[in-house]
Amino acid sequence: METNEEGKAEKTFKNFGKRVDEFMVEFHEASEKLRKEFEVKLDELKVSAEKLKKEAENNERWREVEGNLKKAGDELSNAFKAAFKKRNP
Repeated sequence: METNEEGKAEKTFKNFGKRVDEFMVEFHEASEKLRKEFEVKLDELKVSAEKLKKEAENNERWREVEGNLKKAGDELSNAFKAAFKKRNP
């Protein structure tokens, strides 16, 4: 009877070992899939970050252009005012 119980325990542990091995394979496959998905999302975020960076640079450049055009417009306005201002005799 004792050998029968030993055989049962060995069979149970062998079955448990097989299930652990199967779980490890599935876990490895799932981790690989998640790693690939993470890499894809990371690449997408890098592209988005680069786009935002370029847009921010363009916005700052256009703000600078807008400021310079406003200054130029003010100077031109002052020049016209000075040129056509009535002179007091």
